[in-house]
Amino acid sequence: QVQLVESGGGLVQAGGSLRLSCSASGTSFRAIVMGWYRQAPGKQREWVATVTSGGSTGYADSVKGRFTISRDNTKNTVYLQMNSLKPEDTAVYYCNGLLSPYSYWGQGTQVTVSS
Repeated sequence: QVQLVESGGGLVQAGGSLRLSCSASGTSFRAIVMGWYRQAPGKQREWVATVTSGGSTGYADSVKGRFTISRDNTKNTVYLQMNSLKPEDTAVYYCNGLLSPYSYWGQGTQVTVSS
């Protein structure tokens, strides 16, 4: 069982930055593939970024070059640094942990970008 808790959301103006954090507990963090997803009002949840247990990263085209995912295995935490934010980045952001075959989700944190 893995418990995930996100933090760091908030209200920011377009062009600004935010850093989201997701703390994990319950099992070996190093083995977990960690990711961020988001869900805007009226839309389906979409993938944002992933960092593997080995540190490899991947990004959705919509955030590539603006967002950076990283992990600190000593703190059992994954981060999402979001720069050059746009109003269309407004969504609830969810942390995901994949420890095959199980997938775990945090409760979500709201990010609102004003124009």
